[in-house]
Amino acid sequence: MTSVHTSAQEQAARVVARPEWARAGGGVPEPPERPIVWSMLSRALSVPLILGLVCFLPAVIAAQPGNGVRDTAYWLQLVLTCYAGARLATMILSTRRRLLQGVFWMFVYIAMGVAPFAQVVIGQTPTPMVGPRQDLITATAMVLVGCAAYDLGALLASRRPLRRRPASARSSGGGPAVAHPLRLRLLVLVAFVASAFYVMKLGGPAVFFSSRQEINETVAASGVAAEGSNVGSAFLKGFGTVPALLAFLFYTRRLVTSRRARRSPSTALVWAVLAAVNLVVNNPISNARYWFLTVLMAFVFTALPSSAAVYRTVLATGVMGALVVFPYADKFRYDDEGKRPAQSASVFEPLVTKDYDQMVMFANTISWVDTRGHTYGRQLAGSALFFVPRAVWSGKPEDTGVRVGEWMGMNMTNLSAPLWTEFWVDFGASGMIGGLALIGYAAARTDRKYALAVTRAGPGPGSVLAIAAPLLAGYTFILLRGPLLQAAGKLAIAALCLVLITTFREQRAVRRR
Repeated sequence: MTSVHTSAQEQAARVVARPEWARAGGGVPEPPERPIVWSMLSRALSVPLILGLVCFLPAVIAAQPGNGVRDTAYWLQLVLTCYAGARLATMILSTRRRLLQGVFWMFVYIAMGVAPFAQVVIGQTPTPMVGPRQDLITATAMVLVGCAAYDLGALLASRRPLRRRPASARSSGGGPAVAHPLRLRLLVLVAFVASAFYVMKLGGPAVFFSSRQEINETVAASGVAAEGSNVGSAFLKGFGTVPALLAFLFYTRRLVTSRRARRSPSTALVWAVLAAVNLVVNNPISNARYWFLTVLMAFVFTALPSSAAVYRTVLATGVMGALVVFPYADKFRYDDEGKRPAQSASVFEPLVTKDYDQMVMFANTISWVDTRGHTYGRQLAGSALFFVPRAVWSGKPEDTGVRVGEWMGMNMTNLSAPLWTEFWVDFGASGMIGGLALIGYAAARTDRKYALAVTRAGPGPGSVLAIAAPLLAGYTFILLRGPLLQAAGKLAIAALCLVLITTFREQRAVRRR
């Protein structure tokens, strides 16, 4: 009788000890919590980190001399900067890696917070503001509202548990997304052929180590781009760079996660050749800074997928890099005659004279919409159908930044159109709020699935999500900066490559360690 009673107690204890996800009926467990050592360390770091992002840096900017007006735009911008700083600190100190959300808040803090706040204080903007001051106030308020909508979407995603597919579904083709071994080899072959064609079309590897200006001029002279259309050049650059990067990332993950792959000379040889190809076609000299940032971030998080220290270091140092390094990272954009001198009397001067025009361009877009009206999906349709040549679609919309720049009378129309702007142009405030809420929801769900994919319980060396999430996180900078029409090409090519090599049937060879 006693043994029966003891057995019942043990069974009850085991039921209670089971994880919440198991008792709830088959949900997928979340990644393990951080160790006690890091918990103690994070408490020591949390105070200076939060004070630095939320209080110290905004206070230093507010103390800068300038002709800025301390009006509603000033106070709204200060609130936005502090809000984004607090959310970024939360991402850095998070118990789990929130890759996409962390990159989102890092961009917002720098490009929509710190830089526009410096511009308001100093009284100078990278791009002229053609509309009334009220449009800048509206733009700042809408960015703040959009960030709150993004947070709401992420909160809703966190309340919905991840479900684990039953074994019958996994065995019949419903398993995790992994790279099919044969198709991955075909992707490597495609990468070699496409990158070789790209290099030969531009006249050899030497041009890739000159300047972006020479690259663009060589592409224009190659005849792949028709007059008034950039579809040809976009495909040439996209297929010349994206498949090589994806193949390199997949082989990097294989070497990192599989002992069998590390013992294979053929795998190491393919990885080395892919690294050399990427050094040519994806180097920081011949590519835009945002694209190289994508390459670098994707590689770091693929090579070190489970390192919490790397994740937190990237987010923490990214702020200083954006303030100090990024404005001067366009050294190789022009040739020797066209290079602009890098002169600055203050660390904050590059924030008001060079790259960070996102907030003022949102204000200019509001002015443009007030005179022309909303486009009701036309701009987003043009971005989605980027591959359609203008010879076929004569009324195909131009980049949002280009259209606003031409309306402003600017000679240089390579202007940003942040994601808030793209939604505003088509659907106004309601579309912007709904769009950012959906993006926040999708980002939070992807972060949770990615955190599972990089654990030991994940789908192994061939995990597609373990590659796609870091790549998308790096590309988030390009998507948020805009315009979407320019950003759509490489993203679509990457998605196409991933779809073609993905299988949902568990492969023993893929999962073998």
